[in-house]
Amino acid sequence: MTKISIIIPTFNEEEYLPQLLDSIKNQNYTDYEIIIADAQSQDKTREIAESYGCIVVEGGLPALGRNNGAAKARGELLLFLDSDLILTDDYLENAVEEFENQNLGIAITQMIPLSDKKRDKVLHEFANRFMIMVESIKPHGAGCYGIIARKDLHNDVKGFDEALDFGEDTDYIERIGKISSFKVLRKPRVLVSIRRLEKEGLKSLAYKYTKSTVYDFMGKKISADELDYTFGYDNQNLDEYPLLKEEKNTSQVSSESVKSLNAPNKLDILKIDSKHNSGTVKKRIIYSVCGEGLGHAIRSGVILEELSKKYEILIFASDRAYSYLSQKFDNVHEIYGFNTVYEDNTVKNRKTFVKAMKTLPRDLKSSLGLLYKLAREFKPDIIVSDFEIYASLLSNLLRIPLISIDNMHVITQCNIQYPDKYKKEKLKSEGVVRSFIVRPERYIIISYFYPEIKNPEKTVIYPPVLRKEIMDLKTFYGDHILVYQTSKSNLKLIKTLKKFKDNFIIYGFDKNEKDGNLEFKLFNEDQFFDDLKNAIAVITNGGFTLISESLYLKKPIYSVPVKGQFEQILNAVYLDKLGYGKFHEEINEENLKKFLKNLPEYQENLKNYHGYDNKALIKELEDSIEKYAKY
Repeated sequence: MTKISIIIPTFNEEEYLPQLLDSIKNQNYTDYEIIIADAQSQDKTREIAESYGCIVVEGGLPALGRNNGAAKARGELLLFLDSDLILTDDYLENAVEEFENQNLGIAITQMIPLSDKKRDKVLHEFANRFMIMVESIKPHGAGCYGIIARKDLHNDVKGFDEALDFGEDTDYIERIGKISSFKVLRKPRVLVSIRRLEKEGLKSLAYKYTKSTVYDFMGKKISADELDYTFGYDNQNLDEYPLLKEEKNTSQVSSESVKSLNAPNKLDILKIDSKHNSGTVKKRIIYSVCGEGLGHAIRSGVILEELSKKYEILIFASDRAYSYLSQKFDNVHEIYGFNTVYEDNTVKNRKTFVKAMKTLPRDLKSSLGLLYKLAREFKPDIIVSDFEIYASLLSNLLRIPLISIDNMHVITQCNIQYPDKYKKEKLKSEGVVRSFIVRPERYIIISYFYPEIKNPEKTVIYPPVLRKEIMDLKTFYGDHILVYQTSKSNLKLIKTLKKFKDNFIIYGFDKNEKDGNLEFKLFNEDQFFDDLKNAIAVITNGGFTLISESLYLKKPIYSVPVKGQFEQILNAVYLDKLGYGKFHEEINEENLKKFLKNLPEYQENLKNYHGYDNKALIKELEDSIEKYAKY
């Protein structure tokens, strides 16, 4: 029995098919067969396929062609490829090995564009990261990635839906993903043509794929007519493959050729003048900050204040981080960011994705374009990212060293302990974290708990960064409990608190009023500090910054993390584990009574908490900058 059947739908592909077939024939892995499902091509596609020893069956639209090919296949595994792809060295061996080692039912691989344009490289790398980011949320992909499936599962779901003339590949992946395991394979990659991008233009194509992806995540189908999408392509020549034209044999793409596709063009390398190496000029840093919540911005403000004494810094930030940092520093530029949608203290994955996809073409063009333009002018030696994705993309694009500093990477770089029931949330979060920050030189993790580090040579952990306003506060246990909420619709919380005689000062409901033992306040930083300083305890979600500041002030915490938000769940788990407070999925009268009764015990445990060492962290960051800076 053949191990893998390679199925390729074609229609007038005489110009592209030989390159794909040669790349298959040049693989070291040989346990395969090639099936061409041809849609009555008018050129020499069939003759070419037969000359390579391929099995030729009747095709049509992609779904029909793939099903006809699968019906003829003898392989245990099915690999569906578009006809304008080229396999990289050892693609088949790597794909089969990773697929079977992971015990998968269906998978896709990643892409490298057949182009030397930086725009194309960035777009395709972004697509790869996006697919990895959502792989645990919703199996998703297309034929241009290379779809690998077990033949028995293909038969179980009755193959591709031939009634669909668009999105049949994603529909297929999703249906098999529901009954088996799906993953984006990490090692094998395919070289992909950019002919559709060149033909239609970035704006048009981005709109079509964004619209189709949004529809898919909303559970809706969309037709090719609605997207003005056609299966056939106009013939084009190899002018769009300038790198391949330089090869004496365009059908053989070596690993060195693949590497060169990722290398920056000589004209785009950021050159620093000679005096930059002489020590007379400060090193230049791009510092980019995630704008979801204020935690990233607050600690970045402390760090940037110190770094600016020694370095030239260009700051990029989104949303609330931009608003916060632009009031403290002059050289802050606004970019777009990705924000999570929350409802009733729960992460809404589908709505988050749909919201992001609607603005993705604009966001990507605007944010990355701004970063790229200013980076060329500023000529940075290094990039520092506090969980900001465009900085990571820029680092890979321009080959500028990257340092990651955040609290999120404790999820990926440490051996953390958490209840098994949160494994699904952990896998989702891990995918997002890995896709946001790729291949930094150094991970600097900020945390109030200290799990074992997986790779101590590359990763360090430091206590939370605290602003001076917090460190100057003198802790006092007054007569109220501070409540901070991000969900205005949490009416269950209000009903529960009214059952107590204790006084509660509540932030997050955007109002100033009193209601019995409840006092609602609009956010004011000075007032908030005063209320936090005098609180006997804090009730909040699992946000890192408020927990860190509360622990520093020795305030016991009742934590109700946002459902589905693993980072908050992990913060709450360790809070409970260390005896600094309690973690509950919901707030209720009985649990809150127990928490308040045990306040003396939590306060005693907090006497040994020393969660602050700004100077040590700044020194670590400065040492890393000096070590890894480009020049």
